[in-house]
Amino acid sequence: MEHKVKKIPMRQCLGCNEHKPKSELMRVVRTPEGETVLDFTGKKSGRGAYVCHSLSCLRKARKSKRLEKNLECAISDEVYDKMESEIEGNE
Repeated sequence: MEHKVKKIPMRQCLGCNEHKPKSELMRVVRTPEGETVLDFTGKKSGRGAYVCHSLSCLRKARKSKRLEKNLECAISDEVYDKMESEIEGNE
């Protein structure tokens, strides 16, 4: 009997446009209520967008407003600041 290889979900970083395993990226979610939050579990319901755990990717995505376009909503500086401190905490 063949063992089934577990498929690793890949997602695209909105900063560098590279496809990476979902677990290596940070997820931002627009909830059904219209809130924008960081999702650490990867399980929150809503539209998700992904960014690498790197400040350069986050800054690129922020500058080009890729997260806003992807989630189709405005993103507060608070959310960006939270993401930045999350990345700085991981480095």
